[in-house]
Amino acid sequence: MAPSSSPAASGAPGPAPLLHIDARADRLGPVDPGQKILGLTVLKRLVLAAKKGGFGTVQVAGDAALKPLLDGTDAALVAPDTPPPPGAATAPASLLGEVGWLAELAARPGDVEETVFQTPPLDLAHDPDTRRAEQRLLGALVKETDGFMSRRFARPLSLRLSRILSRCGVTPNQMTLVSTAIGVSAAPFFLSPSPLMQSIGGLLFVVHSVVDGCDGELARLSFRESRLGGLLDFWGDNLVHVAVFAAMGLGWAMAIDAVWPLYLTALALIGTGGSAAAVYWFTLREKSAAGPVYTSVSSGPPDRLSKQLDALSRRDFIYLVFVLSLFGKAAWFLALTAVGAPVFLILVLVLAAKKRRTAQTA
Repeated sequence: MAPSSSPAASGAPGPAPLLHIDARADRLGPVDPGQKILGLTVLKRLVLAAKKGGFGTVQVAGDAALKPLLDGTDAALVAPDTPPPPGAATAPASLLGEVGWLAELAARPGDVEETVFQTPPLDLAHDPDTRRAEQRLLGALVKETDGFMSRRFARPLSLRLSRILSRCGVTPNQMTLVSTAIGVSAAPFFLSPSPLMQSIGGLLFVVHSVVDGCDGELARLSFRESRLGGLLDFWGDNLVHVAVFAAMGLGWAMAIDAVWPLYLTALALIGTGGSAAAVYWFTLREKSAAGPVYTSVSSGPPDRLSKQLDALSRRDFIYLVFVLSLFGKAAWFLALTAVGAPVFLILVLVLAAKKRRTAQTA
């Protein structure tokens, strides 16, 4: 007998699964497939979430009136009485499109009603309250990597803002530019030794941090994550940090009429800018647009050092800057950064060298 040449036998990955969406009127029930939930129609969200979840092909069985709802997708509209192809996964169009359960279905294609999920899909035909659907979609945007203050303060605020913005057609890149502008506008206030002026700058810095979460949230809600958007966000954040630290140093030097604070400023800027350049070169430069561009300082499997560096790179430091600003002491943070940022840069380079040696010996 000749050896089997099937994908399973050869160890090669099989073809991407197909999802058959039943959008016939009797399966939709009271659900309007054209109803928008956080910026996307029910049907389009289901199709885009299916593609993100791992389905290679999506076909929708329904009336010709549904075709405009599929604009911007590569889903095929087939006649309402078209049966699912053999081996295809099947789901009614009344389900809320979420990547989580769709990825599970793509891994084990079958009838959604006969599949056991870790988190069962929400059937809008049985639960027409869109507020619950919105809560599920927004809740999935919380990142495990969020720092303490981000999780407790910034993320709840940014999610509320994203809920509103998603209904207004605001794009992720527009929010990145707004966030960057707010952050850069904070910098001049740190030129003054006045607690009031620094507090205004610190508050703008915090607002920047909150708004900075919206671009990624909008991108994930609308399935518009892109490499350009990720890099714009990454470099925008670092531009804000450089502007704020430079203003702190200049303000400190002018306040005490001395030059030595500028040396600390140079160390802080070299460490901050150098770290950004190193992370870009070793991690982001060749990363695909399959998901968020920046998720870690390292592109390889996480180890103890990369986890520690990831924790240090989170935005929680912004709240310390705000507290110090209330007392007119924002420059104290610059002194910490003058030491910490160069050390961070050195550790990023050490991590990159370690990963390269591991790759060469593998």
